[in-house]
Amino acid sequence: MPTATSTDRIEKEIVLKAPRARVWRALTNAPEFGQWFGAKMEGSFAPGMRAHGKITHPGYEHLILEMTVERIEPERLFSWRWHPYAVDPKKDYSNEPTTLVECELSDVPGGTQLKIVESGFDQIPLDRRAEAYRMNTDGWSQQLQNIARHLAERA
Repeated sequence: MPTATSTDRIEKEIVLKAPRARVWRALTNAPEFGQWFGAKMEGSFAPGMRAHGKITHPGYEHLILEMTVERIEPERLFSWRWHPYAVDPKKDYSNEPTTLVECELSDVPGGTQLKIVESGFDQIPLDRRAEAYRMNTDGWSQQLQNIARHLAERA
């Protein structure tokens, strides 16, 4: 019997037509991350550090993206924790469990494969779990297109 449901994790991947070092910079340079992700990020990313930035995506400009960096393994793995789909400005999400986002890079013919796994949805409160999972599933599909476009425009 499986221990995790099919709704505990989101997995997405894309092959980006850029060298691994270039993709790594787009992921881990906070201001550049914000350009394609849709947030005006402040500071830099470092393990254990809380990073935040004002969302720039239309309709969500009233929100702040907050993430706590977990791991940085140069040009291989960048991970962070956050509160998924935390979009109600009147709600305090600070006591809720977070999900873990892992961005893993590998070389493939024609470029760099970026695999994103977000896990831990089964720990999110039941009243918002399904919506957070659905919105982040769609969101990661869009974010993969955003980083691909960002890299192509700045090649």
